[in-house]
Amino acid sequence: MAETHGSIRCPECGSSRLYKDGFRYLENGATVQRWLCRDCGLRFSRKRFNVSERVSTVDGHPLNRAAAYSRSRQVCDLAEESKNLAISGARQEPAQREGTPQTADIKGKIVEYAWWMKKEGYSETTILGRSKLLKILQKRGASLYDPDSVKAVIARQSWSEGRKANAVDAYTSFLKMVGGKWEPPRYQGVRKIPFIPTETEVDQLIAGCSNRMGTFLQLLKETGMRSGEAWRLTHSDVDTVTRTVRITPEKNSNPRIAHISQKLAAMLDALPKTYGSRAFSNPQQPLDHFRDNYSQQRKRIANKLKNPRILKITFHTFRHFRGTMEYHRTRDILHVMQVLGHKNIKNTLMYVQLAEELFKDQQEYVSKVAKNEVDACGLVEAGFEYVCDFNDARIFRKRKI
Repeated sequence: MAETHGSIRCPECGSSRLYKDGFRYLENGATVQRWLCRDCGLRFSRKRFNVSERVSTVDGHPLNRAAAYSRSRQVCDLAEESKNLAISGARQEPAQREGTPQTADIKGKIVEYAWWMKKEGYSETTILGRSKLLKILQKRGASLYDPDSVKAVIARQSWSEGRKANAVDAYTSFLKMVGGKWEPPRYQGVRKIPFIPTETEVDQLIAGCSNRMGTFLQLLKETGMRSGEAWRLTHSDVDTVTRTVRITPEKNSNPRIAHISQKLAAMLDALPKTYGSRAFSNPQQPLDHFRDNYSQQRKRIANKLKNPRILKITFHTFRHFRGTMEYHRTRDILHVMQVLGHKNIKNTLMYVQLAEELFKDQQEYVSKVAKNEVDACGLVEAGFEYVCDFNDARIFRKRKI
């Protein structure tokens, strides 16, 4: 099993995800721990420090044991790395050490790249994602001024095809900024059928989260908006009188107005006004921190309910859930397209397949009776459909999910 060793890192890619690969015995009887890097496959070794040795000087200068150990480790690493390179017959780029002029120059270039994308009108999510990918490539041994080095590092990663394609796109735009060119490798993301939870699982997750997180998730469930759209929601976008929310789009989708339930309107109105005009965050706070907080709460709820399916529910799952349920309820693909803000109907057709597969063998219904207008409105908001009148009452039904 691979272990994470924070103080020991691979000299090739800088990773701390290592296997222990036995010992090497020296002529003087000392042992050397061998390591195998899980990310790039490099084998290297580090000499164990013998506490009985008393090292007082190195090159005539006083030195403590910790420093002596560090010096001996570096020498042993270089010797072992040279041996690995000789055996493989192919020279690989060594990892750039932190603090070197080349590394500092690359870090500054990535910051310049982020500012260039900002000026070109890229979204904040794209800027953060692409900058992070370039930092990972650089940390794992790629020279951003050498396209062949970047190709080799991307090829060695155990990423999905989609993530590799994103890395290629990030480096392509980086070369566009610096005026470089390359022949990009051919990676293409594989589109998968998304996971759709049951409504009971969604409601359990929302109920188990904090007030702020639960309101955010309820908003995603009822409107189908993207998490970035919900994150930028302002108090002025919410109309509690008409119970509507104005959605400012991202990713070049259409602006739209979504109707919300009385429950959600009350939850939004109860949010503390601690972020100025924003409902959930201040403008400088990134969504990634909020997503990490959600992951912790989701894990706690899944463990409490003993339901691992809840761990599959991401922010974007709520959008898929809304699209699937809306088509199942209306059988109107153009309506679903308008609800989700799609400009291309091809993006909406997936929910036809999802609804047909999920409910093809489902014939069970939940029935409710409304004796007045308030009951009827509440049932409609909950997704029930009108069936008929009976004894001065109205009967509604909804499929079990």
